[in-house]
Amino acid sequence: MSASSLPQHCPTPVELDDLELLLSGALAPLTGFNEPGSAVTLALPEALKDLDAVELVDPEGLPLAIASQGAVTPLSHPQFGPFRNLYLTPAQVRQQYAGRTFVPVTDALTVGQLEELADLGPLVLLALAGTGTPTLSPVGLIRATIAAAGLLPDAAVVVVPLAAHGDAVADHDLGVQVVGNYAQGDPVTGLTSVSDDDPLADYPEEIADIVDFDRPGPGQQGLVLFFTGLSGSGKSTLARALMDKVLEQGERTVTSLDGDVVRRNLSAGLTFSKADRETNIRRIGWVAAEIARHGGVAIVSPIAPFDETRQQVREMVEQAGGEFFLVHVATPLEECERRDRKGLYAKARRGEIPEFTGISSPYEEPTDAAVRVDTTGRSIEDALDDVLVALAKTGHLDLRETDREPLKVLFVCTANICRSAFMEVTARHLAGDRTDIEFSSAGTHGFKDHALDGEMAAVLAPAVEHDDFASRPVTRDLIDDADLVLTAESTHRTYLLEEHPQAFRKVFTLGQFAEVAGGSDLHGRDLIESLGRQRGAARPEHDIADPYRRGPQASAEAGQRITALLETVIPALTGETR
Repeated sequence: MSASSLPQHCPTPVELDDLELLLSGALAPLTGFNEPGSAVTLALPEALKDLDAVELVDPEGLPLAIASQGAVTPLSHPQFGPFRNLYLTPAQVRQQYAGRTFVPVTDALTVGQLEELADLGPLVLLALAGTGTPTLSPVGLIRATIAAAGLLPDAAVVVVPLAAHGDAVADHDLGVQVVGNYAQGDPVTGLTSVSDDDPLADYPEEIADIVDFDRPGPGQQGLVLFFTGLSGSGKSTLARALMDKVLEQGERTVTSLDGDVVRRNLSAGLTFSKADRETNIRRIGWVAAEIARHGGVAIVSPIAPFDETRQQVREMVEQAGGEFFLVHVATPLEECERRDRKGLYAKARRGEIPEFTGISSPYEEPTDAAVRVDTTGRSIEDALDDVLVALAKTGHLDLRETDREPLKVLFVCTANICRSAFMEVTARHLAGDRTDIEFSSAGTHGFKDHALDGEMAAVLAPAVEHDDFASRPVTRDLIDDADLVLTAESTHRTYLLEEHPQAFRKVFTLGQFAEVAGGSDLHGRDLIESLGRQRGAARPEHDIADPYRRGPQASAEAGQRITALLETVIPALTGETR
């Protein structure tokens, strides 16, 4: 919908559905725009607010009405749209359906609701469709209502384009007024809510098919993967890597809206001014939303520094029935500058590039990102894993490599009933339900099939499970199979390296590993490989003293220290921030 001083047009936020209500008389009487008690508010741009009259037009510029001093003068009615023949005025409804029972419909009807209506006589199912329809799209609601009418003895369908306005009380009052203007004294029956566990809450097959088509599950829903971040943050690299994953899986159609390609084909002629850059992003958003509308996947990676524009794209995508998945590539400015091979940041600091994001123009960090990724010191594969895990949780895409071996960590102490046993069960608890990392333990002189020492078990947090723990001695196979071996003391490390010299790049004391890992930007196998090349000596202060048979205090101190070290080591290995 647009408003204008005649003849120049200027967009405003007035919904077409609202104007249709005005033109049909469904809301009459009105007191006027922007006045207390008015049913519809017309928010004019600053440049138009003092004009005596504005022209309201449809998205194609067809004049529909003139608003002047609170009065609305119709010029024409909307001529097109799905099921346009069902959009009747109150006067037309009175001519065709006077004396019937009116039923406001805002969602697909269930088996129970249809049974409730079956004996009420001739009905008018008043489909209150419009922007903000609670569950179904407006067209989906109309289709489901038509299907419901076909399952009732005598029911007609009338559509009222009643948009939601984000205010439950106002929407209810507006709905009551609209329905009253159509019924004009005829009976009005509301539908009874049906609980989800009631078998009558199911949809009949004819309606269920419409609901499934209108609201596909996450695996079939259109998806826009929107990467935002500073220049040089790695967002384009991650976006390309993600697109490769989607193509390799071969289950979804995918389109990359690359910045240079968009500039050349969609936004030719735009400059790099703030206004033109935001226009470019909105164009990308519109195309991405259309891809999502048809069930496709769109991957985009503009800088998109301003929250308002990102929210506009989100709204476009969601109105198209798609899912907007925002990835904030949160690599710090200092790292982005360090990577800058084109010298753009240096030019911006010299004033040669105006309005450069991060230097002379702000970047508004998202607060609504689905996932936040810092690529500093990380491989592409490692950083992309953060996105893949988050995507898998939504159910839209599961691109994780199920055949990739999890990272295997082996903890070692002497008998494998105190320190290394405590490390194993605590590490499992801290890692949660992750499947990409596994923990086990053994002892240099380990007992076989003993439980965790009672005093150490008493130190565990209540939620940490340990009933299935069983001790064991360390073997060459265990060492060879592990990606990382962490010992309680330097003596254990020395023992293992003497017995298994082939493992010298992956054996550390827990304290030694935590000290270095806590300050590293690397994660997972990249971290282990990097530390393996350093091969620093394990110092006595890294050791965790053996608490065996030394009383509850010694066990408590050992447990607290192990837990603190693991709270550094686990995030370093998994790449998750705590």
